[in-house]
Amino acid sequence: QVQLVESGGGLVQAGESLRLSCAASGRIYGIDTMGWYRQAPGKQRELVAAIKSGGSTNYADSVKGRFTISRDNAKNTVYLQMNSLKPEDTAVYYCNTKIYGGTPGGLRWDYYWGQGTQVTVSS
Repeated sequence: QVQLVESGGGLVQAGESLRLSCAASGRIYGIDTMGWYRQAPGKQRELVAAIKSGGSTNYADSVKGRFTISRDNAKNTVYLQMNSLKPEDTAVYYCNTKIYGGTPGGLRWDYYWGQGTQVTVSS
């Protein structure tokens, strides 16, 4: 089975930085797009940033210029460097990854979610 484990969340003040990590493990034979989503209380989950296997990236307008997504393919890990954090960045952050891996039904592409990590930015 495939598992995603996130780390790096916490409580910071506005203007400070945090770095999130998400490591995939298990029966993995390939990884395509890796991304970060967030969900604030009372709001829908939204895409923050994504990075394809070739390295191309896209960002939500609200984080452009402040957040940077990157990946280490050797470690099956995706990172989100968050700078100049704002109170409106407060949310639970989830990683989401398209993985070709082993399942009870055999090998296939599927999307997997991390357990979520809380990011709280105080003003």
